[in-house]
Amino acid sequence: MTSASLTLSARGVAGTQRFLAYAITIAALFALPLASHADGPVVAGMSQLLLGAALLAGIGLLIGFGVQGGRLLDLMLLAVSGVTAILLLRFVAAYPGTVKGGFWALVVALWLSSWLFVERLSAWDVTDRAAKRAIGLAIPLLFGVWVLVLWELLVTGFGVPKILLPAPSDIGLRFASSIPTLWADFRQTFLKAVLIGYAIGCGAGFVTAILVDKVDFLRRGLLPIGNLVSALPIIGIAPIMVMWFGFDWPSKAAVVIIMTFFPMLVNTVTGLASADRIQHDLMRTYAANYWQTLVKMRLPMALPFIFNALKINSTLALIGAIVAEFFGTPIVGMGFRISTEVGRLNVDMVWAEIAVAALAGSAFYGLVTLLERVFTFWHPSVRG
Repeated sequence: MTSASLTLSARGVAGTQRFLAYAITIAALFALPLASHADGPVVAGMSQLLLGAALLAGIGLLIGFGVQGGRLLDLMLLAVSGVTAILLLRFVAAYPGTVKGGFWALVVALWLSSWLFVERLSAWDVTDRAAKRAIGLAIPLLFGVWVLVLWELLVTGFGVPKILLPAPSDIGLRFASSIPTLWADFRQTFLKAVLIGYAIGCGAGFVTAILVDKVDFLRRGLLPIGNLVSALPIIGIAPIMVMWFGFDWPSKAAVVIIMTFFPMLVNTVTGLASADRIQHDLMRTYAANYWQTLVKMRLPMALPFIFNALKINSTLALIGAIVAEFFGTPIVGMGFRISTEVGRLNVDMVWAEIAVAALAGSAFYGLVTLLERVFTFWHPSVRG
């Protein structure tokens, strides 16, 4: 399929989005009131407010109908969608669990219009590198914001009990009111168990890979055992580590070491074997010995594999430490807090801990990715 046909196809999809969003918005205007409540006049007033929101959405979608370009108009579409989202959030917060079909029609129209803006944003043709990076960050950020908005509208609109799934606003309130507790749990789990276990496990796996590459006996004997150990479940290892190293963070770091050791070992051994025969012959023409060949040629060639293991381990380490805390820990830690608050039915606190874990894991993964771009700038995947 040619680029021209792909462009026409993309325009056809965008045109369908515009048509559906506008048609749904107009249909919602004839579905008043948007909620059922005993206090009729108040609901009627709120319905008028939603009527204004529908008109704003209609204007914004009309802007998108006939405009093929124009960043200012795209930003106007974003502003209209944002205002509509705020009005819908205010309305559903006032009448949780009582909204009707017209409200959900506006929610669908809002989602389509926000989706349309993200598509138009991704089509912006910018040459400045900083602007490209800003757009690259803005697209997933906006998508995440709209997911949270949709989550809030669905949970509150359908009146889902908080014990099943709390709204993002409830999670945010609990997060803000529990910062000292969350920080203590983060320090215990991430800054101690995860980072220390990650450093020891990855470092030991790297050194062992060098020995395995040098000694053929270790290659044939250790790697099969490594594959066996890596298949062991965490729930079987964690209680043993707790009995061996106690209830504090060293036992959780030991679980992290076991989980991160073998991915680093296998990836490093594979990376060291990635150099082809021509490159080895070139080093022989330079009269390079084993260690010179290792440092000058084989380790640089293995860096993409090593960083791949580091990225995999950045998430495995956090998962291992949290799960290990389910089997014995002091009265602090992310895993301890999750298991305890689930028993107390404080699900909003559980989600706050999950948010901390997600943010920490994402930041850790992003840091490793940045280091990968610095050290493997020569690799085609980075240059591209």
